[in-house]
Amino acid sequence: MTTTSSAPRPHALLITLAIALLAAGIAFAQGATNQADPDAWPQFRGPQQTGKVDGAALASSWPADGPSVNWRVPLGSGFSSISAVDGRLFTLFGERGSSHVGAFDASTGKRLWTHRLGKERRDQFGDGPRATPTVHDGVVYAVGELGALVALDAATGKVRWQHDLADRFDARIPTWGISSSPLVVDDLLLHNVGGKRGYLIVAFNLADGKVAWHTGSGKPGYATPLDVTLGGVRQAVFFAGEEIISVKPDDGTVLWQRPWRTSYDVNAAMPIFLAPDKIFISSGYDVGAIVLQVAKRSDGSLAVETAWKGRGMKNQYSSSVLHDGTIYGFDDSILKAIDPATGDTRWRARGFGHGSLIYADGHLIVLGDRGKLALVEASPTGYVEKASTDMLSGKHWTAPTLYDGQLLIRNEKELISLKVSTSGGESSRAGR
Repeated sequence: MTTTSSAPRPHALLITLAIALLAAGIAFAQGATNQADPDAWPQFRGPQQTGKVDGAALASSWPADGPSVNWRVPLGSGFSSISAVDGRLFTLFGERGSSHVGAFDASTGKRLWTHRLGKERRDQFGDGPRATPTVHDGVVYAVGELGALVALDAATGKVRWQHDLADRFDARIPTWGISSSPLVVDDLLLHNVGGKRGYLIVAFNLADGKVAWHTGSGKPGYATPLDVTLGGVRQAVFFAGEEIISVKPDDGTVLWQRPWRTSYDVNAAMPIFLAPDKIFISSGYDVGAIVLQVAKRSDGSLAVETAWKGRGMKNQYSSSVLHDGTIYGFDDSILKAIDPATGDTRWRARGFGHGSLIYADGHLIVLGDRGKLALVEASPTGYVEKASTDMLSGKHWTAPTLYDGQLLIRNEKELISLKVSTSGGESSRAGR
């Protein structure tokens, strides 16, 4: 660690591109604060990095043809999910050969500003950017699929600072593009840069973008890092290309690390905190999951032990959700509920393909890669579907966002706002 003051199976490859998505207790996401907006979804997986919304009141059923459409607007390629703060939506997309960060009005979908990141990445499995913007104290932090890292004024899109990660840090761009979203911790922005010579993980000062510290070597992963407290020690856990590595967010000291190999280095699903002292890790390609228990030794160092390991939950690209003592997620193409203490399956359901999900108001909102959108009871005893519909065509590899009564979903062509709450959001049937 260095501190500076100035600073192929064809089908398998197809599924792998879904990594674009990708991609509690005292360990809630402590960095991305947006206190002026209680409904804010300021980063990947929401305000606490859990894929959960507290306080939302969902409608218990939908009309036969699905939820009412508030609005729908054209949107280009890519698989970045939507961040939402102070009545504005932020995401990344490809358009006319370039990748962009865009801001949109949450009530109408009107595009407010656009910032070009650089050339759009393209291949036959999916084009465009992958990571999700992080919004903190009026600034949008975003990274393009080819390594353009920017800090932009949320109101105007004006550049505060920027880096070309490949040029500045000799960053290795993952095979299917950068998918890890930036993480704000206090006054630092942490990112899995994947640079050589000690720049696997880099921390940037929020104010000016200068390097505060850097550490590690090896390949970058596709997963977004988790801000968590384990064993009484606050840490940032990175699911890198070949390992799980935990660092002190203030200075980059490596606290612990474990090797974790997945085909094509597709470590894409975000880790999950299991209070008070465990963390759940999962990947696809028949690798499976592990729960690690972290405890502080008498000398202050951290001991990491395996609580259980198994192949019963293989998160190919989408992250699981923990609610009320059950983990819900996709075991490849099967939606499952498992026991976090043992990994045992509680129930399973088919029909979504490789999907993604979030939680709100006692329910899972599930979006399958084939276009099925469903409202499912978050019950450990069995699969209970309350409502379902087909809302989009094409690829559906982006996790939904719930903001101010609106469910925001996208494909590679458009962004849609749906009314799914009993309050908040403005709805009409226009655009149906």
